[in-house]
Amino acid sequence: MELEDAIRTRRTHKAFGLEPIKPELLARLFELARWAPNHHLTNPWRFRVLGPGTVARLKQIAEASKPGSGGKLDRAPTLVVASVDGRGDAAEQQEDLLAGAVAAYLVLLGAHGAGLAGYWRTVPFLDSPAGREALELDPGELPIGLLHLGYPRQAQRVPERAPVSSFVRYLP
Repeated sequence: MELEDAIRTRRTHKAFGLEPIKPELLARLFELARWAPNHHLTNPWRFRVLGPGTVARLKQIAEASKPGSGGKLDRAPTLVVASVDGRGDAAEQQEDLLAGAVAAYLVLLGAHGAGLAGYWRTVPFLDSPAGREALELDPGELPIGLLHLGYPRQAQRVPERAPVSSFVRYLP
């Protein structure tokens, strides 16, 4: 798959097949994340592949936070929490947060290139004391997203996109 084609055809999926992603394929996706640009090569991103016990704990935490939201964790057979090591001064934390987001997107883009479907959710309960404990987050670590990964069950429509002229300005 050509890069521009992959970027233009990747979609958010919320309907997945039941087969979990094999560890070897996950390793390939995480290897792609290593290539995200990051200041001073700090590699601030962290990924946690969630097993059934952790998912069960997170469902309880989600339900306590927002009743009815725990079922969303059942959408995909493979769940990955993306986080960043948030230690350092404010400028470094900002750089690391953005680098972590790029790394997470590279995982999604790589998944698409491998024929998988993906879905990035930001869920506040991951940063709650109970969520942090369930995920074994270090004190300075910040969860940035929950990546749902699996094999697609359906095609997604192409959404309308704003024209480039609506978000780009050329300054003198």
